[in-house]
Amino acid sequence: MICLLHVVPSARLASGRNVITMFEKCPECGSKHFYRDPEKAEKVCAKCGLVLEESMVDTGQEWRAFDHDQKVKRARTGAPLTHKRHDKGLTTEIGKGTTELFKVPAKKRSQFFRIRKWQKRLLTSKDRNMSFALSELQRLISFLGLPKTLHEEVAKLYEKALQKSLVRGRSIESIIAALVYSLSREYETPRTLTEISQASGIGKRELGRTYRYISRKLDIRILPARAESYIPRFSSMLKLSDRTQMRAIKILKTAKEKDVISGKGPCGCAAAAIYIASVLEGERKTQREVADVVGVTEVTIRNRYKEMAEALDIEEEVEKKAKEEETV
Repeated sequence: MICLLHVVPSARLASGRNVITMFEKCPECGSKHFYRDPEKAEKVCAKCGLVLEESMVDTGQEWRAFDHDQKVKRARTGAPLTHKRHDKGLTTEIGKGTTELFKVPAKKRSQFFRIRKWQKRLLTSKDRNMSFALSELQRLISFLGLPKTLHEEVAKLYEKALQKSLVRGRSIESIIAALVYSLSREYETPRTLTEISQASGIGKRELGRTYRYISRKLDIRILPARAESYIPRFSSMLKLSDRTQMRAIKILKTAKEKDVISGKGPCGCAAAAIYIASVLEGERKTQREVADVVGVTEVTIRNRYKEMAEALDIEEEVEKKAKEEETV
């Protein structure tokens, strides 16, 4: 059997076919580059033209569709499996919605109600738990604006936690919130503890305790969030330009090289960098405005600002720009 290594899009024949690089060599010229001819069902050497394989089986669909409606009608497969549904998307629900009732003859309606009731009763406790947890996860992901890949990963980890009986004695909401908090940092879309606490309705102390417990039991090892990863979201909330965002990231990188922000909270460092960049780029935001958006105190921003400005030797420049904008 021949194993495909990779497709090289840049290497194309005159016919427009992609050249495929393989492990096996052509017995005629020793080349490793081949292409597939779908019209003749052949695999041909791209260098000498030797036919290496013929009468190849077409594993694609045997039907054609010219619009979306035809594709939906002719397709014989459903949506792909997903961990975002408690049944992986394979459920068969009897009588979904009230409109289904009118499709059943009047004599069969009592039987229809009984079947639907028994289907709900036959759900296992795990399915009910997963159903509630995933609906809460959907709400939290939507509220915080997090990516679909993170949604899928959190659902997998929650199922793993449920199988290990880690949910027992703890609220479902706190487990979901703790997993979202940990994985949002891994996916470079970190959310602060305050944001997740407000979105989930779980206290920060309870959330932190659950996070430490789940991380230990599931062996989740995630590094602290980088201050730069907070810059785009906070800058967008403050309606700052891309130039100011890039300036703030540059300030943070320089401060990191000088070992100024080591051991400091990433949110406070990000807030100080945004404040400095906004002043230098002529889009000044007050420390109060930045503090309200980021969720830190003005004292934290002032402390981080002084440390970073002194290390980068831009304290006088920032103060001069700030005074100029105040007088305008």
